[in-house]
Amino acid sequence: MVLRLSFCIELEIPHFFCELAQVVKLACSDTLVENILIYVSSCIFVGVPLSGIVFSYIYIMSSVLRMPSSEGKHKAFSTCGSHLSVVSLFYGTGFGVYISFAVTDSPRKSAVASVIYTLVPQMLNPFVYSLRNRDMKEALRKLTGRTTSLL
Repeated sequence: MVLRLSFCIELEIPHFFCELAQVVKLACSDTLVENILIYVSSCIFVGVPLSGIVFSYIYIMSSVLRMPSSEGKHKAFSTCGSHLSVVSLFYGTGFGVYISFAVTDSPRKSAVASVIYTLVPQMLNPFVYSLRNRDMKEALRKLTGRTTSLL
């Protein structure tokens, strides 16, 4: 896609990482076809996995709500809650990065959004999943001096 484009001399991409949409923005030639391909491929590569995740969580929620015991429901929701929070954090920051690229021309804001997208979900992933660990719950209870019944 990019090989068909012509570029002006001495261009700099003022972003944290080089992405196809940013390279296409710097082209001096017509980029209508490239932009359409970017949007179509983005819808496919983001929409299909996201719809699969949403569909699976709807199925999980309906299965859990049919469970007779409230203790089983609580355990199932706490198991799914960790995963759902990490997935939401990843997709939310990713959505924020791509929206910030489209809306703002501020290199600083785009760089901050990119750092959040690339670092924060990966750093919080082990922490969120460790909240289910009994030792971690006990340590948090001792640290706060309260019971951690919500965890």
